[in-house]
This record gives sequence, C-alpha cells and structure tokens, in this order.
Amino acid sequence: MDKQFFVYMMASGRRGTIYTGVTSDLVGRVWQHRTHAIADSFTARYGVTQLVWFEEQGDAEAAITREKRIKEWRRPWEVELIEAANPRWDDLWDEIAG
Repeated sequence: MDKQFFVYMMASGRRGTIYTGVTSDLVGRVWQHRTHAIADSFTARYGVTQLVWFEEQGDAEAAITREKRIKEWRRPWEVELIEAANPRWDDLWDEIAG
C-alpha cells in the first residue's frame, strides 16, 4: 500500500486563527493538535483544535508544494477553500477518526 500524504487546515473558529500543515498521518497529527501534545506549538498557543479542511496528495513533494502555496495565500482565499468543502466549518475529526 502506498503512503498517503495530506495537506490540512485547522482553525480555532470561523473568525479565528487558521493553521495549514502537511502530514503522512492525518489522524495522528490532528490528534497532536487537538490535545496540544506539543505544548509550545503554534496551534497550542492559539487554541487551534478543529480540523476544517484536508485533501490527499499523490506524494510528499506534491503535498509540500501545495502546503507552501496555501501558506502564501491571503486569508480570504483560505476561507474560500475551506467553505467550498465545509461551508459550516464543521470539525472534521469524526470523519477521519472513524
């Protein structure tokens, strides 16, 4: 089985902080954010615990490239991407954690 790579966005709320990341273990990485496993991390400092968007990429290089591009975007573009897939900004944790 091929390894999966994901680009994801987490938020502290609809009008709050948005964090964009990349991982090969979406469930594990989101769990770390949700539980503040790394106490001095960006997501812990800003209360970012809700997974609001993610997409699978074909390989690590594509995932990293996509993450870098999104991180260069202005907030309204990030919001548009999130709302195209998740208009209510639901926490998608249950969707990935099963």
